[in-house]
Amino acid sequence: MAGGNAERIGSAAGKVILLGEHAVVYGAPAIVVGIERGATARASAADEVSRLVIGKELAVVGSDGSDLARAFLALLDACEVTAPVRIEVSTELPAGAGLGCSAALAVAIVRALDAFQDRPARTATEVGRCAMAWERVFHGNPSGVDAAAAARGGCLFYQRTADESAQAIKVLRLAAPLTLAIGHSGVASSTRAMVEHVAKLRERRREMVDRSVRAIDSLVQNAKLALEAGDTVGLGRLMDLNQMLLSGLMLSTEEIETMCRLAREAGALGVKLTGSGGGGCVVALAPDDPAPILERWEKAGFRSFSTRVEGDAPRPTVGSP
Repeated sequence: MAGGNAERIGSAAGKVILLGEHAVVYGAPAIVVGIERGATARASAADEVSRLVIGKELAVVGSDGSDLARAFLALLDACEVTAPVRIEVSTELPAGAGLGCSAALAVAIVRALDAFQDRPARTATEVGRCAMAWERVFHGNPSGVDAAAAARGGCLFYQRTADESAQAIKVLRLAAPLTLAIGHSGVASSTRAMVEHVAKLRERRREMVDRSVRAIDSLVQNAKLALEAGDTVGLGRLMDLNQMLLSGLMLSTEEIETMCRLAREAGALGVKLTGSGGGGCVVALAPDDPAPILERWEKAGFRSFSTRVEGDAPRPTVGSP
């Protein structure tokens, strides 16, 4: 274990799902990219009991049954922490926005805990598996795609399997970088609630939902080819079709539809909700300069930023500051 009051840090990427959300829960693949904004965790010794500090929110292990306290305890157990530790976390990602804030926090904490205990760095797969202990507390039945993206970064072709230890993850090498504009609808979204919504819809209209899942699967497979060929125009069209299918599953909102329209008017090659829907964020593929899209959104009152996705994944930070 790190001696004295030595501090150790861990970091993780946020994420955007280009195509495949919700369908990924039912075995279809998804394409997810790590973004430049993410989360950082700092671990140091605690006197008597482990504590987690996120902004002004405090979770003390054993003090209450809040989701935050339970999730933190689940991570401590997954990382086999044996001594009291204080974790301070910061993030640039809004919660409930479809940008993987929860998973980024979990992955950053796992890395900080391992560094604090002077343990060898885990593989990205192992880090993501530990982070799922946290994710299950908040999201019930998460696909695991957020944790995978937070742990790896880059552009991933992800497919859930029955055995979480054998998830199919392929790193995609992009033929051309992607410029993405990301805007917040201003409405928070619950992944758990939206996943349950689709599950209930499937109970009532199984054929319709399964047909949508198959269609999204086909879009994702074609999007993989477009990314590997550098065909951004084709990728944008596939994103638009994915948005249409997600709307058919009643996952879109008035704000999301407005943002999609504004982005297309500003020259976006494709645009769709990203994440669970029902609020949260929209991602637009810019032809080059994202400024016209961002300006149109900001003028309409939607907060936004841009990010660039290169072919190689960013390296996570682990160790001493």
